[in-house]
Amino acid sequence: MSFEYTPPKYAQLIAELERRIDSGEYPPGSLLPSEHQLMAEFAMARPTVVKALGVLRDQGWIVTHQGKGRFVRGRPAIPSSQQARAGRELLDRKEAQVSSRLLAAGEVEAPNRIAAYLGGKPKSLVVLRQSLIEHDSEPTEISSTWLPVEVAQGTALIEPEELKQGVRRYVESKAGASLDHIIEHVTARNPTKEESSLLGVKSSAALLAVYAVACDATGKPWVVVESLLPGDRHELEDAYPIR
Repeated sequence: MSFEYTPPKYAQLIAELERRIDSGEYPPGSLLPSEHQLMAEFAMARPTVVKALGVLRDQGWIVTHQGKGRFVRGRPAIPSSQQARAGRELLDRKEAQVSSRLLAAGEVEAPNRIAAYLGGKPKSLVVLRQSLIEHDSEPTEISSTWLPVEVAQGTALIEPEELKQGVRRYVESKAGASLDHIIEHVTARNPTKEESSLLGVKSSAALLAVYAVACDATGKPWVVVESLLPGDRHELEDAYPIR
């Protein structure tokens, strides 16, 4: 079955407006284009534009003044006490900080889902770096990092040695681009025969698959980090403010 992925239109608009704010094209205090102007420029329906603007407002990028419009605040400060989201943690995690066994480091054919996330064609070559994570001598996770070949070549990401820093640092250094945002996807499925053996679970066990697609400010994906978790050994939790 083919799998195609394109970020939702509202997410694309969010990424572009964040890029313009970060670049200074829309400086702090400036009036943001109106809903109708954004609808015309991006060929999007009003509900899509309103949804994107609502997210930017809730995250602190812009502020709304009744009767005057929406004004730019700038990139919001992130409280130091705020916990890292799952995708961010996966990108920044150092292999030296966890007990792991490297399973693979090299070129493979991209599964349909991964190819779609990276904007490539099914079965195109990508680099896979995969490790089995253990806790108290018990396997708890299969961690996989998927990258375009040109991004991984010439870096430690393709070497069969323990990484000294998080994946994000290697990718940003090689790509010459800053990773701006992460789009997370969480699915559930049964394990393959190999996954069942590695994790010590039955073929009928439920696995949680967390995919973190890291993109630059233009929305271009650079790396996908996948965390495969036995459902009976993990609980996903998130905390965030409501306004």
